[in-house]
Amino acid sequence: MADGDTTVAHSARMYDYVLGGTDNYPPDREAAEEALRVWPGLWTSMRVNRAVMRRMAHWLAAEAGMRQFLDLGSGIPTSPNLHEVGRRTAPGARVVYVDNDPVVLAHSRALLPDSPPGGTACVEADLRDPGALFAAPGLRDTLDLSRPVGVTAIAVLQFVEDAAGLLAQLVEPLAPGSFLALTTATAELARGSAALAEVYARREVPMHLRSRTEVAALLPARCELVEPGIVPMQHWRPEDGAEPVGTEESNMFAGVARLR
Repeated sequence: MADGDTTVAHSARMYDYVLGGTDNYPPDREAAEEALRVWPGLWTSMRVNRAVMRRMAHWLAAEAGMRQFLDLGSGIPTSPNLHEVGRRTAPGARVVYVDNDPVVLAHSRALLPDSPPGGTACVEADLRDPGALFAAPGLRDTLDLSRPVGVTAIAVLQFVEDAAGLLAQLVEPLAPGSFLALTTATAELARGSAALAEVYARREVPMHLRSRTEVAALLPARCELVEPGIVPMQHWRPEDGAEPVGTEESNMFAGVARLR
């Protein structure tokens, strides 16, 4: 992921373009258009991914009682974003968005309100360096790590080779009763996933596709999966009456785990 370099594609800005956003640059648009040509299902899959993020955020706030959230690899905001969903249940919820691209964060800070005062922060940090991430003043000023935190890693772990080792470091400072919610790409569902990963790799954004078993193995030992476990993201606690999404239109697994 090219931090702050607008001359090469960045996964967050590609994501923004496919979702209809305007906070992207020609290399992002070119890469996204190539990705859509090899797998048109990407358009639907990204929208399904945003929908499951919202369901997870609602569940974490309404069912799991989370009042603090840490969004890793947050990307450019689309509404409703995590802080909006969480605060429908918990108006005083505190949220930290983390991304390693200063361009992405500049857009995020311009778009995100500070409501309640001091309750939302955008932190420039690389999730692959947990020590620096958790030492960042914006994070420490907003979140109380002695209390449970709902951590979301949405569509980001496929860009990390040693995701298991990374998650072990990321959950180590978190209090018992915290939660980890994730979505990550796989080749087990949509047949176009491998071709999609090749497009990302050619654009200097390597994508690691994992099986359901491999996704489950990413979770540290202190994690306990909540129902329904690791499933295609459209099957994670779908809303009543939701429009069905076929496996050829979704290439990601989703899951939520509680930390002991």
